[in-house]
Amino acid sequence: MVTNKKSLLFDRKIEWLALFAIAFVAVAFVVVPVWIIQPFKPQTARGVQLSYTLRLWSPLVTILSLASCLLLVASLWQGSKRWWKKAFLVVVLIPLLASAWFARQNHFEWMFNPLANAAYVKVDQAAFVTDSDIVMAVESNGEAAAYPIRQMAYHHLVQDTVGGTPIVATY
Repeated sequence: MVTNKKSLLFDRKIEWLALFAIAFVAVAFVVVPVWIIQPFKPQTARGVQLSYTLRLWSPLVTILSLASCLLLVASLWQGSKRWWKKAFLVVVLIPLLASAWFARQNHFEWMFNPLANAAYVKVDQAAFVTDSDIVMAVESNGEAAAYPIRQMAYHHLVQDTVGGTPIVATY
């Protein structure tokens, strides 16, 4: 009888450990890409690749994690006699639900907003651009425009008309 009690206690510890591990992985699949791809933070090609790979797989991973954790919570709920353990099980599900929802959102668009109310000025009026700033230049039909990389790195795109032609410049 003692062996069965020890075995049951060991099984419940494994279930709790599995619950935390699965929840951690699901949340990581959503948080890591956001942490890697940040405005005004340098990124490596490998980091961007990892971020987009995690982003690609996050909807599937989070839904499978949520289903697995719901099964574990149901199993642990039945054996939990204390109210605070049941409350803790509910608390563990909250970040899982949030990660399952965030995995289906394009949170990169939230981080990198297009420049609202973009204003364009002549070179001699561009006091916000210094001589040492790097710019992206576009020329069309004899007209030229330059966009500071400092701003492009955050907003990633600008819509403009250069030489009578509508363009979208991206960085």
